[in-house]
Amino acid sequence: MGRGKILVADDEPQVREVLSRYLTNIGHHIGVASNGDEVLGKIDAEQFDLVLLDISMPGKSGIEVLKELQTKCPDTGVIMVTAIADINIAIDAMRNGAYDYLVKPIDLNMLSISIERALERRRLLLENREYQLYLEKKVEEQTSQIKQSFLGAISALVQALEAKDTYTQGHSIMVAEIAVAIARELGMPEKQVEKIRLAALLHDIGKIGVRESVLNKQSSLTPEEYEHIKSHCILGKRILQPIIEDNEILDIIVHHHEKYDGTGYPDGLKAGQLPKEAMIVAAAEEYATRLSQDTMVLAAADAYAAMSSDRPYRQALPPQAIETELENEKGKQFDPVVVDALLKVLKRRNSKVHQ
Repeated sequence: MGRGKILVADDEPQVREVLSRYLTNIGHHIGVASNGDEVLGKIDAEQFDLVLLDISMPGKSGIEVLKELQTKCPDTGVIMVTAIADINIAIDAMRNGAYDYLVKPIDLNMLSISIERALERRRLLLENREYQLYLEKKVEEQTSQIKQSFLGAISALVQALEAKDTYTQGHSIMVAEIAVAIARELGMPEKQVEKIRLAALLHDIGKIGVRESVLNKQSSLTPEEYEHIKSHCILGKRILQPIIEDNEILDIIVHHHEKYDGTGYPDGLKAGQLPKEAMIVAAAEEYATRLSQDTMVLAAADAYAAMSSDRPYRQALPPQAIETELENEKGKQFDPVVVDALLKVLKRRNSKVHQ
């Protein structure tokens, strides 16, 4: 039989003496208590594997002590001991977490068997908990590795696009930072913010499948070229589906060129049909592509200014012109609530730049 540390709790000195001597002789380490408060005090002071708990003691009853033990040290096994052979008391004890219920005078052989089983049960419970913690740790480690591999794949895709389209260099990072700021301004939960961040980083990935002559064309696009470049939304989803299982992120990417009034592409969806996240990315991208060179100079030390770039077919607009355009497009291209959040973000950023 495995050794255990056992607390013998009984208000009768003779019972404590007999049980303590017997249990010590068969290899257990013993502590004693004469009432409920003493039991709880000893449990606070040191750890016991098992408590032999008399039901009728001065002060707190054994059942009351049992309930407190279940709260304070649920891993400690409890065997109830009583002179009252009452089935209702036994049921109440078992319902409150006791492992067994023994009636005085105690058969010492039955006691040793009950103790052995109670200690074995406790050992198995602790081993199972330790194994569960081990599994959780392994899952966390594997999840972290998978996440790193995933982020590596995402980074490779973004670099592939930037190598093809000089305009895209830094653009996705800029859009992601602005989109995240808008989402937080709107009070979105962090889990949703992270989805928006990932969608924003990848929103233009479909341009890998767009001809470079169209991407970098200096003059206006022909109708055929415009239709070709519009295909990047759907292409992006096709490229990402093998590595992104979250349909919400894919939907944001597909619809980031939709407009509030339904005149966007690829599906011409209107407000109410569009996810708010797609409108956030659309508004962030529109602002990101128009951030002025003057603002970048003013905020040279700030990452916000580093997000600026010109389009192949036109130069960046000054900040005031951007804000005016955002206001004018409320309810047309952009969700008014999203625009208001973006303007608040920009106002805070501009105030920091000039401090």
